[in-house]
Amino acid sequence: MINQTILEVNNLKTHFFTKQGVVKAVDGVSFSVDRGKVMGLVGESGSGKSITGFSIIGLIDPPGKIVDGEILLNGKSITNLPEEQMKQYRGRKVAMIFQDPMMTLNPVLRIDTQMIEALTTHEKVNRETALNRCRQALVNVGISSPDERLKAYPHQFSGGMRQRVAIATALLNDPDLIIADEPTTALDVTIQGQILYEVQKLCKKSGMALVWITHDLTVIAGLADTISVMYAGRIVEQGKLDQVLDTPVHPYTKGLISSVPGHNKRGGRLDQIPGMAPSLLNLPDSCAFRPRCPRVTDKCLKAPGETTVETARKIRCFNPIMGDAQ
Repeated sequence: MINQTILEVNNLKTHFFTKQGVVKAVDGVSFSVDRGKVMGLVGESGSGKSITGFSIIGLIDPPGKIVDGEILLNGKSITNLPEEQMKQYRGRKVAMIFQDPMMTLNPVLRIDTQMIEALTTHEKVNRETALNRCRQALVNVGISSPDERLKAYPHQFSGGMRQRVAIATALLNDPDLIIADEPTTALDVTIQGQILYEVQKLCKKSGMALVWITHDLTVIAGLADTISVMYAGRIVEQGKLDQVLDTPVHPYTKGLISSVPGHNKRGGRLDQIPGMAPSLLNLPDSCAFRPRCPRVTDKCLKAPGETTVETARKIRCFNPIMGDAQ
């Protein structure tokens, strides 16, 4: 029987041991992503989103370390695997698309050289077969004239085209899981929309799971099936996309949604969350969102645990927005 849950993350903790102290970048994160589904991982800069992604794919370098929790890929633990073993998974079973495509592409090598190497690292195929696979991968992400593009160098492409090539390269080995770390942030809205459409279509067609990391709720709104909202290294609300975006119950989620342009009255000031996110080096024993929260009470002097408020919906909050006017 095919395992429907591709990725399962249980109580993941990734800390950085610095001279100033321990930075709790990821502090007890849990979620799962099923076959053919997209999960949006959202939050402000510094909330721990990218470190969560890097932890899953095994790209945490000293002084960082996964200190607790488990990462399961197709039911098998890949937590803290030795680098040689992780290389067997990285690229073949799980791949990452970075915000800057030049983190994937080598500026001095032709596209065909790079894509063929990415393929033959994991599979023994001849050059003709590899080229055919590369051509098809480029077509799958909406790149026309693939033969011409394969002979080009990265600097001959626009930013949007480079990102498409990076996505095509990530998809070459038909991975079960893709981690996408804000890959469309630097692109214009039209190109962004095209790439989101292609990625969503590929997910449904191939059955791969996708974790899309972003700070932009408007991107997630048209892409994801489920959403996890991170703040100060922890997930504070997670559930089905429509459920969370239509009726947020955590004050932080409500603040994020209200700060998106278009949610305020015409001519009115844009809503914003007051203050700044706390330093992950000196997290308080209280609720981390307490200094910025409009619903704060004495209960918030303690850190809230995770609770289930509706079917498949979890939050960390003592004073959720339940039954209030949204």
